[in-house]
Amino acid sequence: MLRSGVAAWNLARAERPSVEVDLVDVDLSGLNLAGANLNGVDLTGADLSGTDLTGAVLAGANLTSADLFGADVARADLTGVVAHDADFTRAYLTRAWLRDADLTMAYLTSTFLGHADLTGADLSGAYMTGAYLGEADLTGATLAGAFLGKANLTGATMSAVVLDGADFRDATMPDGITHD
Repeated sequence: MLRSGVAAWNLARAERPSVEVDLVDVDLSGLNLAGANLNGVDLTGADLSGTDLTGAVLAGANLTSADLFGADVARADLTGVVAHDADFTRAYLTRAWLRDADLTMAYLTSTFLGHADLTGADLSGAYMTGAYLGEADLTGATLAGAFLGKANLTGATMSAVVLDGADFRDATMPDGITHD
């Protein structure tokens, strides 16, 4: 149904909102799914690499072990998403809503998260080498055991963040100073 186009997909979702959608291990790589309603969809292990998800609604979706390498997820709603061990390497998540998202053990290497809302997100053990988090809101987020080597957090809001064991080696902190 998704391959038929976003308009048809969204119409079907609107007509049957209570139907649970299972897209486990499906290959959606490279598709244009901008604006798609994927609210609550199970995308465990799905291949979304290079997919355009700009402005999509993925709130409450399950992206556990999903591949979003190089995906464009700008301005998408990922509120409460479960993305444990998901690969967001080189993905573009500018201005995305990731409030209360479970991103434990996720790969966010060289990921662009500028102006993203990560309020209350759990990034425990996440691998975020070279990630850009400029002006991101990390209020109440958990970064316990996360690796943020060479990450850029310039201007990020980091109040009440859990940092136990987080590694900021060579990262640029919110005040613009590089951490040794």
